[in-house]
Amino acid sequence: MIRFTNLNKSYGKRKVIDNLSFTIQANEIFGLLGPNGAGKTTSVNLAVGLLEPDSGSITIGENGSPHSKKDRLQIGVATQALAIYEDLTAEENLLFFGRIYGLSGKVLRDRVDWAFQFVSLENRRKDKPVNYSGGMKRRLNLACGILHDPKILILDEPTVGVDPQSRNAIFEQIKLLNDAGKTIVYITHYMEEAEQLCDRVAIMDDGKIHAMGTVENLIETHGGKPVVKVKMNSVSEVIETDDPIRKLDDLRRTGSIDKFSVEYPNLERVFLKLTGKKLRD
Repeated sequence: MIRFTNLNKSYGKRKVIDNLSFTIQANEIFGLLGPNGAGKTTSVNLAVGLLEPDSGSITIGENGSPHSKKDRLQIGVATQALAIYEDLTAEENLLFFGRIYGLSGKVLRDRVDWAFQFVSLENRRKDKPVNYSGGMKRRLNLACGILHDPKILILDEPTVGVDPQSRNAIFEQIKLLNDAGKTIVYITHYMEEAEQLCDRVAIMDDGKIHAMGTVENLIETHGGKPVVKVKMNSVSEVIETDDPIRKLDDLRRTGSIDKFSVEYPNLERVFLKLTGKKLRD
């Protein structure tokens, strides 16, 4: 549904997208992970036509372009920075965005009714978002992005600052959209969300894709061995092993184990291995 081909983008002397090539398949939930400054937001801005690449191309659908209004209408975006007007009611927000998308009349009213029901805000449609909780604002933000029934939905950190109940509700809504045939691009810093939701994940840094595949494949390829942390006779030790249970059994035969834990490779370990542990600002 979106194809990046040999894409390059620089701001002055700083190259933020470096010969980037990858494809997002139809009807998948595609996770895009990366530290701050990795190039994720720039990639999205290029995909929706807000930025022009220095070289390379982006294709939407079969042969569409981000610079075509018709092709851009295939994409819905829910940004990390809430794209809602808090001095308008929730209903006025949706009517406004619907008109921007070219909707009007009964079609617009029906889509607004559907969107409110979908995000479970129909009882608060006359309220202003300034009186909403963080989770409700995120759900309204999602409603604005799906109002025009796009084929592709780009979600940038859709659960930032929400409570567990709202996060679970957003997960369920994303799964329903995907089940209905939508292609989802899911940008997040939460590894457990990517593990739970995504069919494939790309780990991006320095404007490049460093690894891409299913979560299981990434962990198998880049996660390393399980780690046993054990304390015996007041001495702590960290041991990498293919068989933690056998290793613990062997250790037990040599002495008394005070305490132990076993850490299996996960997506967070893969992420840190590929992008490093240095703080990014």
